[in-house]
Amino acid sequence: MEFMKFGIFNSLPLVTNTETRSISAENPTGEKSGGAKEIPDKKNPGSELGKGWKIRPCIDLKSNKTVILADIKGPAIINHIWITVDIKAYRSCILRIYWDNEKNPSVETPLADFFANGHGVRYNVNSLMVAVNPSGGFNSYWPMPFKKRCLITIENQLHETISGFFYQITYTIVDNIPDDYGYFHAQWRISMTTREYPEHIIVDNIRGKGHYVGTFIAWTQFSDGWWGEGEIKFYIDGDKEYPTICGTGTEDYFCGAWCFADTTFSGIYSGYPFYQKEPGKVPKHGLYRWHITDPIRFSKDLKVTIQALGWWPNGKYQPLTDEIASVCYWYQTEPHNKFPLLPDLKHRLSREKY
Repeated sequence: MEFMKFGIFNSLPLVTNTETRSISAENPTGEKSGGAKEIPDKKNPGSELGKGWKIRPCIDLKSNKTVILADIKGPAIINHIWITVDIKAYRSCILRIYWDNEKNPSVETPLADFFANGHGVRYNVNSLMVAVNPSGGFNSYWPMPFKKRCLITIENQLHETISGFFYQITYTIVDNIPDDYGYFHAQWRISMTTREYPEHIIVDNIRGKGHYVGTFIAWTQFSDGWWGEGEIKFYIDGDKEYPTICGTGTEDYFCGAWCFADTTFSGIYSGYPFYQKEPGKVPKHGLYRWHITDPIRFSKDLKVTIQALGWWPNGKYQPLTDEIASVCYWYQTEPHNKFPLLPDLKHRLSREKY
């Protein structure tokens, strides 16, 4: 099977019987010889050049409207997604992906959080699966195979039109997708931890067979001092009170150590690329961890949580009241359980000004 030959590096020399297509505002269907056909009017910046030049490089997102970015017939695999847009779209626009005519999305997150940019702000990420390059160039390299159909939409929930939404979705048409290939999923959640229950649920109610491949967290800190003593826990295949996998601390899970030495970094598998610590501002953090070489495999179900712990002056752990938003990424067999209802705009932007 041609698809079986695909890999990050070993497949590069292989010549296969597959086809590459790419969807953008200049070729919204991705069809062969379908690009650069827009005819400019007199107001268009390319009107003096004419048809075939840079006439429709982007689209506008109308207020409270959903736009179809891609509707692709399978079998195929999404290889790369690139998007850039004004920062006001980061938490107000919702990215959704549906596989094989399903009614409920398998991917549903605020736009920027999917690309490991949290808090509605912009910063660079230099990783293997997600890259955010200057200035706000979002890139996803998660492979996304599907058998019948891929539908990608973007919903603008802001009270105004967002102009200048640029996008490019590149995919490969293949002969078939093996039955043991999972479908890509991503889910966003936000919660406020409490002293009584200092734990954020990253995901629960995953049912099926698959493997967990990544975590992004946007952490808003409301207490002084160190905030990352909490452990991440993976409850696998029937675990109840006690998890099968238990970490040793927040910075340890994100592959750092000793409070990150108060330093940010961005690596191919893990990173702490964002730390807001300006005087007079609430400290905010952005962290990611990709399980590329060490996926967390499950056969029936999965739940993932992370604790919010700091220190009391007496050297005891202190439960924290912090706001934690997260995106989790995984592959699984379909069908998947319906996601929880996404919080509305004001609960996603409660501390942002628009």
